[in-house]
Amino acid sequence: MNPVKAFEEERKIEIEQMGKDKDFCQESAKWLQASVKQKYSYNFKWLGRPIIQYPQDMVAIQEIIWDTKPDLIIETGIAHGGSLIFHASILELLGGKGQVVGIDIDIRSHNRSEIEKHPLYKRIAMVEGSSVDENTVAQAGKYAQGKESVMVILDSMHSHEHVLKELELYSPLVSKGCYLVVLDTVIEFLPVELYPGKPWGPGDNPYTAVHEFLKSNKRFVIDRPITDKLQITVAPDGYLRCVSD
Repeated sequence: MNPVKAFEEERKIEIEQMGKDKDFCQESAKWLQASVKQKYSYNFKWLGRPIIQYPQDMVAIQEIIWDTKPDLIIETGIAHGGSLIFHASILELLGGKGQVVGIDIDIRSHNRSEIEKHPLYKRIAMVEGSSVDENTVAQAGKYAQGKESVMVILDSMHSHEHVLKELELYSPLVSKGCYLVVLDTVIEFLPVELYPGKPWGPGDNPYTAVHEFLKSNKRFVIDRPITDKLQITVAPDGYLRCVSD
């Protein structure tokens, strides 16, 4: 066998075995829960901008972008803009005209200013408005027009109702072979006291929305080997691969 293919096959087997190792998975979950209490994900930057993500998920999303080469990445939730810069940087390495569209109900002026003066802003557009408002969705749809390959990442408000609505509105934009990534599904498995005053928690979060969505939408399947290999991830069952037009 070709040594490159042999390495890939060996890796697939090891990832599958790791995903079945209950003790290892439990230790990973225990560490993740402890890290949330420490606000671990707030500690990193990407090319100068804060990116409130776990490094493991960043690596997974980088792999997806590199492999699928989307013409457009739509992300709900901007915050400091680190994720927008991150996605734009991978598209820049790929070459071509790939673009990132960030959507947020409140793009704070200091964050907008920092994003707009970044060298990679040439690949970024921002839309201010609720991600589930029809005008906002229409604007996202305009960016998607004529694009052969579109990826969507959902990372705004984390309630079941909101994420389910986002899934219904943005999933039609995702191209076959590309991904719809739903972040913070891990809320389902964390103690409710970690989210005081929040309109989400166990039983009402992106994870429950994903599984409700998949009951009726057959265009997407959960790519579990991704989270099997990550172990430390905010998106269990959140990496959805589009398998049909």
